[in-house]
Amino acid sequence: MTFDKPFTRQAQLPLDALHAAQRVLSSADLHRYQAADRGLGEVAALEQDYAAWQGAQFCLAVTSCGQAMQLALRAVGVCPGDQVLTNGFTLAPVPGAICAVGAQPLLVDITDDLVIDLVDLHAKARQSRARVLLLSHMRGHLVDMDKVCAIARDLKLTVIEDCAHTMGATWRGTKSGNFGRIGCFSTQSYKHLNSGEGGLLTTDDPDVMARAIIMSGSYMNYANHGAAPDERYFDNPKYDCPNMSARMDMLRAAILRPQLAKLDHAVDRWNKLCAVVAKGLEPLSAIKVPKHANSARRVGSSIQFRVPDFTAKDCQSFVLRSQERGVVVKWFGDTAPVGYTSNYTQWRYVSSQSLPQTDAALSTLFDMRIPLTFDIADCEVIANILCEVAQETLSEVHN
Repeated sequence: MTFDKPFTRQAQLPLDALHAAQRVLSSADLHRYQAADRGLGEVAALEQDYAAWQGAQFCLAVTSCGQAMQLALRAVGVCPGDQVLTNGFTLAPVPGAICAVGAQPLLVDITDDLVIDLVDLHAKARQSRARVLLLSHMRGHLVDMDKVCAIARDLKLTVIEDCAHTMGATWRGTKSGNFGRIGCFSTQSYKHLNSGEGGLLTTDDPDVMARAIIMSGSYMNYANHGAAPDERYFDNPKYDCPNMSARMDMLRAAILRPQLAKLDHAVDRWNKLCAVVAKGLEPLSAIKVPKHANSARRVGSSIQFRVPDFTAKDCQSFVLRSQERGVVVKWFGDTAPVGYTSNYTQWRYVSSQSLPQTDAALSTLFDMRIPLTFDIADCEVIANILCEVAQETLSEVHN
């Protein structure tokens, strides 16, 4: 049995997104402030739409989630040399954002279920001078957000949420991104909205948003934003905040708005597909899928699983054998970064740190995308292939 659909092909953009793109291209109004004399334009409209959908007071559209995180860190006062807490298991743009503002990532261990370890978080927050937690909801796995908020209140931590993988996810019915002071989201092609590249920053704090808007490159055009605070909040930032030129353009915003209108349906479909894969892996007890609290509703655009009995050689063999049968999985325990996949030991710009639980989890952790171009039958085939390949690999180990 083999599988023949590509894992990198995304769902087609809705027809109304194509029409919106054509309107923008025909107008030649591509810069977000270019048509200010003819109305707010697509970017400001996206900010209004997303703020309403997210349930946040303010929203800023920027060039990437990485830029959103950098702006967020600067907006809450992170300075060069500061320590910033973040997950030991995340993708490179998260520590990258911390380093880009001149700060130092202080990595926190994770649990077997791939979420930040709250005991280690509490200890490192108390023992360090870090006052900001950049919490990465890596691959959509939500930690107990009630406990995170309690720790933040107790230790006076400012929480910024990296929601690149949790747009539409909830904890006890509250959307990811609404727990911390700022939420940062991605619209890169492999995320939940697709504009190639792009990002969104949300907050209910008018001072934070005013600083972020000025730093994003508004010049004095901050009145031409769709979900911004009153102009009085810009009195100081317009003089104090540097221009980082991180503006989203009209074309990307135009194709995002129709997708946002359909996002809730897409989230439901992702979760159904992911559940099929997870159920298909259950018959092989050697495969361990992370557990999710009943309070968490993630977005199943990918699935992660471990095979604790595998050696490093077994993991390499499993990846290659799966690929030979058309199923593309990534391994977080590899000794070198591959494609988008890397781990904290490979980020030489981050100081060497000891994370024994993270090491144990990542050593046999596999990762697989679930694009909306797949259907339920596809996911059943994929799960069967993964089980067969894992069983073959395990059989060789025991023989």
